[in-house]
Amino acid sequence: MSSLLGGFLSATFNPLSGAPTTVEYLVVAGGGGGGYSNLGSAGKGGGGAGGLKQAASFAVSTGTALTVTVGAGGAGGTSAGLDGVNGSNSVFSSITSTGGGGGGGTGGSATAGSGGSGGGQIGATGNFPGTGISGQGFDGGTASTANFAGGGGGSGSTGIAGGSATAGSGGVGTVSTITGAQIQYAGGGGGGAWSGSAGLGTAGGGNGVNGGLVSVFTNAGNATANTGSGGGGASGNSGGTAGGNGGAGGSGIVILRYPATQSAPTATTGSPQINFADGYQIYTFTSNGTITF
Repeated sequence: MSSLLGGFLSATFNPLSGAPTTVEYLVVAGGGGGGYSNLGSAGKGGGGAGGLKQAASFAVSTGTALTVTVGAGGAGGTSAGLDGVNGSNSVFSSITSTGGGGGGGTGGSATAGSGGSGGGQIGATGNFPGTGISGQGFDGGTASTANFAGGGGGSGSTGIAGGSATAGSGGVGTVSTITGAQIQYAGGGGGGAWSGSAGLGTAGGGNGVNGGLVSVFTNAGNATANTGSGGGGASGNSGGTAGGNGGAGGSGIVILRYPATQSAPTATTGSPQINFADGYQIYTFTSNGTITF
């Protein structure tokens, strides 16, 4: 009987195999805000997505607290700020993803903000989209006419250019399965339009505003929190009373995972969400903290 019991225990009991030596990570920075539009002016650029970095194997040591910083989304442009504000960086240990560039706004910089992904070009000649960083994101979209701004760049593609009747939508994000589900992060914000169609945000990015269809002060769409996507670009309105603010960029996110057969962290701060899926233990940070293995 004892030999049978021992065999049963050895066949079913699977002890933890110790602390991890490597982890998989996804680090997404905060997205940029969309540009502001003053009275009766043309479409403004969508915010660029926050930079996105991911890797399947990152070496970690035991007993060392590793820093996690979750970047804030940039504010949308206002009458005081004009251009959309760049998002903030996200960090895991030595890995840094750069905040997304703000979209071009009325009276602001001739070049939209650069960052992980670039902000979209304001709908006016002599202006330029922001640039992205290779390995993190793409440039913002251009604007071929004054009425239709470019979309913000995404982590997966350049922002769509504004055309003759439609503002540019945001560049696409990047699909990750690190949580066990397919989720797209870090898409660009949609550009604003004076008439025709406004650009759409992607991966939770904010939509641009169509000024020709509104007669009251209307703000562009904010990006969804913890997506790292860009805010929508604003536009003046047909009522001639006021312009609109750009949409805010989405905050970033940091996600780590490693096999569930290995030991849990010895300590965490910042209250990460803990899940188990596909044989992994998963730690999702939506605010600053630390993790010690």
